[in-house]
Amino acid sequence: MANSKHEKPLDTTTFQRIRKWYLLALAGIALTIIIAQILIQAHLNSQLNDSRVINVAGRQRAFSQKLVKEILLLKETNIPIDRQQIISEIEKTLTVWKASHQGLQSGDRKMRLPVEKNTEILSLFEEIDPHHKAMVGAIETILSQKGQTEDFNEQKTILLENERTFLWMMDNIVNKYDARSNAQLQNLKRKEYWLLAFSLLILLLEMFFIFRPLSVQIRKTISKLMRAQTESNTNAEKIKTLLTEQGKALKELQELNFVIDNAALFASARNDGSVVFISKKFMHLLNLKEAQLNKPLSELLTTDEGQQQYLKEIFKSNRKNNIRNEEMALTTLDGKRIWFDMSIIPMHQASRQQSILILCSDITQRKQNALKLEQLTQDNFEERMLQKKRQASQIVEGQEEERKRIAKDIHDGIGQMLTALRFNIESIDLANKEKSVEKISYLKNLTADLIKGVRTATFNLTPPELSDHGIFPALQKMTVELSKLTGKTILFENKSDTNIRLDSLAETNIYRVTQEAVNNAIKYAQANYILVTINFKEAILSIVIDDDGKGFDTNILNDVPKNNSEGGMGLFFMKERISYINGRLFIHSEPGKGTRVTINYKSEQKTISNGTE
Repeated sequence: MANSKHEKPLDTTTFQRIRKWYLLALAGIALTIIIAQILIQAHLNSQLNDSRVINVAGRQRAFSQKLVKEILLLKETNIPIDRQQIISEIEKTLTVWKASHQGLQSGDRKMRLPVEKNTEILSLFEEIDPHHKAMVGAIETILSQKGQTEDFNEQKTILLENERTFLWMMDNIVNKYDARSNAQLQNLKRKEYWLLAFSLLILLLEMFFIFRPLSVQIRKTISKLMRAQTESNTNAEKIKTLLTEQGKALKELQELNFVIDNAALFASARNDGSVVFISKKFMHLLNLKEAQLNKPLSELLTTDEGQQQYLKEIFKSNRKNNIRNEEMALTTLDGKRIWFDMSIIPMHQASRQQSILILCSDITQRKQNALKLEQLTQDNFEERMLQKKRQASQIVEGQEEERKRIAKDIHDGIGQMLTALRFNIESIDLANKEKSVEKISYLKNLTADLIKGVRTATFNLTPPELSDHGIFPALQKMTVELSKLTGKTILFENKSDTNIRLDSLAETNIYRVTQEAVNNAIKYAQANYILVTINFKEAILSIVIDDDGKGFDTNILNDVPKNNSEGGMGLFFMKERISYINGRLFIHSEPGKGTRVTINYKSEQKTISNGTE
């Protein structure tokens, strides 16, 4: 108790010492900041003077050149007014030049020039003084005689000879000023580095001698508080246990009665299987009467003899510490089939009359829902498989129709033209030159039509540009060829800067869908103007086909496709091809307002180039 009376509080023993060190550290940092500011301000003032000095020194070179030029100009000018103006300008420049030369050495308040104390710079001024005086004397001599003296050329020569040396030596002086300024700057940098190191040292010492001891002290304090809290909780638990021990048995009995009366499904049985207790809700679900409770529990739960035997075996074997869970479909006395999630719990009490406890949940609805879901899944799977079969059948049928169309085009077009070509060749009679010339002319036209038919048939197959150069050149070639063959205005606009290459499957399907859209515009929409626009941005390839045709009602897109002249199968194949490569197809049309078909495909291009892989 005596020690506790003389023990100082926590804030006195710890925080006062830390506060002292913390204030000392802050004072040290503040001192370094003040010293740094003093040094920086002194250097800035010095820099202002140095910049003024360097400016004036550089101006001396310019003034020397200006004076020489004006003297030469005075010699060439004969107009009195101009000569007088030049002389006035020379006098002003000469005055400033002389004052600046003197101010650089001895200082000048008007020009804000300090007194020069550097011996090296003063020695350079001593070397340059004779040339400066010679130039000043020559200029003053010329000015005193208004530039009309007979020895003007002699004074001019003096001026020019000294000017070159003056400029060179003035350069040395300017460089010396600059070197001195740089040396001062480097000196300031070194001082700043020392001050920075001093500040960092203070922060480091503050971390080790202030923050680290403080964190240790706080950790110790928190540990003490946690131990005190643990002891307090332990004591509270003991008190709570003592207060609640008397009524624990009664409370447990009340809770057990509540569970028995209100639980969903609950029962208990003895070792021989006879019923100790069964909840009212369990009895209601099993449709049991009080008079029937003298039977074994296994017989009350189900009427199936196999299940009864299985339950008896479970009840007998489940006398260890483990809890057994079962899902069983039991047939009740009234013939209903109910699914139970059953937990069989062994009881450990002083009384040997009660052996097992059974907790059940009615999962019949869950099982029925699972069966329904399984049936729906099976039906959905069969529906999808049937749809796939129908789609495959339609695709095969479309392919056969495409083959028939190609065969018909070759037979009706190319075949007939070849037959006509043969008959006309065989009928040529060289003896009759006039008719022979007519037939040869006809044969030329027929041959041109034949070539055009062959080009059309081969173009509708896979174009070589698609595999050689990619989707961009292939679509451009398609629009040009179809425009020539049909006489329609079919334009191609490429808004992308580069040509991309996709995998061959994507390129082929995109090309076929675009070709089908253009052919639909020509064949069914009776369009005269078709624009194919292609763009590639942010890895999305977008192709838009616009036409000015008659349009159609887009509600027919939801109908079952028909393989007839209305073009329904063509739209179906367009959707299937784009869906096959995980692309998206949008069709917008209104009767009388044309049609727009948009193809979007997220590209993982192999290369991006200017047309070559």
